[in-house]
Amino acid sequence: ILRTLQIYLGSNYVNQFVFEGRLYRVYAQAEADARSNPEDIGRLYVRSRNGAMVQLSNLVTPTQTTYPPIITHYKTYPAIKLIVSPAPGYSSGQVIKAMEEVANETLQPGFGFEWTNTAAEEKSSGGAAPIVFGLAFVMVFLVLSAQYESYVDPTIILLTVPLAILGALGMIWLRVTFVQTAPFNPGNGIWPVLNNNMYAQVALVMLIGLAAKNAILIVEFANQARDLGMNITKAAIYASEQRLRPILMTAVSSLVGFAPLLSASSVGAVSRWSLGTAIFGGLALATVLSLVLVPILYIVIKNFEKYILEGGTKPPTPPSSGNGSQPSPPPQPQTPEEQATPVFKASPQNE
Repeated sequence: ILRTLQIYLGSNYVNQFVFEGRLYRVYAQAEADARSNPEDIGRLYVRSRNGAMVQLSNLVTPTQTTYPPIITHYKTYPAIKLIVSPAPGYSSGQVIKAMEEVANETLQPGFGFEWTNTAAEEKSSGGAAPIVFGLAFVMVFLVLSAQYESYVDPTIILLTVPLAILGALGMIWLRVTFVQTAPFNPGNGIWPVLNNNMYAQVALVMLIGLAAKNAILIVEFANQARDLGMNITKAAIYASEQRLRPILMTAVSSLVGFAPLLSASSVGAVSRWSLGTAIFGGLALATVLSLVLVPILYIVIKNFEKYILEGGTKPPTPPSSGNGSQPSPPPQPQTPEEQATPVFKASPQNE
């Protein structure tokens, strides 16, 4: 019966032949007038086991039912595909969470759901952000260690990275709290809600290099000043003073370049808002605080390295006058010109 229905109602390939230099295929099928109504099924004949022709109206009874014209399967199971986009004011993560809650509450036993395309990628990469951030942090630390041939200087530099993370998360919180709510957004739907989504996590990885850049300038210049004869404290202060203008110029130019991302429009605006907000806040706060904290960290950690790790000793204290030795003469006062002129020793390059 199924074979008969397939041939008459559908079609069946028979053979092919060549006619006047062209190839033709032969299909067996009933005429259109003979297969346009459900009643036409009963007029078809099938051959019985003894070779007699039996009309299908004696064997089957057509029944009308409602069924989708296209049956979608997912992993061999019948499935219904839903395409969902977040409403204004909500993120994709909130949509995924809401649909999972509804599905768990309403689906009967035997039914299930699974995410595909971008939603599946977002779910799978949701727990990978700490791993990616940690690997990026370790990679930057190893590269700096190879360049400085030390683990101390990279430690000073990378201690400024938490400042950038604090600024990025703080900027997102400020935008959500004061920009995306009344009185700036009375409609509660003009500005989509930003959160720590995938684009904000990409910004955090970018901030590792952007935040470490300023500390690299100060640490490198302080090391050069120490090679010329300055002590640790003076070298840190001198490097901060000399690198202040280049750091501020670079930071201001970067912030001006990232500013259009804060108010982007058209397609993909939410992703640019998340990326730009995190980078703008992290870079701004890291630049301001690194100018203050990097010299302090340099002085503390370098002194710790000098007196503890390298086994150095503190400068000897002058002897007291009670043990019979002659007291040292009082220091001679210096002129303002001598106090203002630092004394350096020549480097191997005679600088």
